[in-house]
Amino acid sequence: MPTTTADPTIRRQVVAAARVALAADPEAPVEEIVRRAGISRATFYRHFGSRGNLLETVAHEPRPNARSRILAAAQEMLMGASLADISMDELARAADVSRGTLYRVFPGKAALMDGLIEAYSPLESVRDVIEQHGADPPSVVLPLLGQAIVGVAGKRLGLMRSMFVELTSGSETSISGMRRSFAATLAVLAEYMTAQMAAGRMRQMHPVIALQAFIGPIFFHLLSRPMIERLTDLPMAADEAVDELVRLSLEGLTP
Repeated sequence: MPTTTADPTIRRQVVAAARVALAADPEAPVEEIVRRAGISRATFYRHFGSRGNLLETVAHEPRPNARSRILAAAQEMLMGASLADISMDELARAADVSRGTLYRVFPGKAALMDGLIEAYSPLESVRDVIEQHGADPPSVVLPLLGQAIVGVAGKRLGLMRSMFVELTSGSETSISGMRRSFAATLAVLAEYMTAQMAAGRMRQMHPVIALQAFIGPIFFHLLSRPMIERLTDLPMAADEAVDELVRLSLEGLTP
């Protein structure tokens, strides 16, 4: 049986991946399900105990609505192909919705990317931190931002890697899909950092450079961590590593 330390986010992610895998192959093995969910076999067994327990969960949990099914199928497809290469017809079949329903929920790929970012990226959590702690100094806010990022992005590294590739690809469709959430998040972060510079709490520089100096090392660590773990032992968990990177950023950004 699954342990009491099960993460509900990972459970939902595995159940969604299982529904997609089982729709294509009712005998889909655990290996296929964990691949689609982007987790390890150890994580799967820690949360479900066995394939039978997972099948029982899938059978008894309410079927998610069309939007949730589309996003779950789209995130799995995006980890294996670019946004431009995703077939909307194949996406409709994977999500078990009609083509008309798909286009009613997401009128195009830009809208689909916007939905993926809203559902799965840490941007909303980042904005929430600034909204709740905008008057606090960087020594309070930056650690909270770091943990907000690792708490969301750290669980979906495959999808975060795919989104980063899309963001840097220069595709107009991808940029259009990311513009709303990224612009809103960039605006609140830049406003916060500009205010902290004016108050003498942060070094004077362009706020985008300050953001890159802070966020860049965190994302690089999270995205490269799976590879590094195969090559050598890491001395700390992801959240502890991010705390250390935040401390270094604070030292560099402090006047």
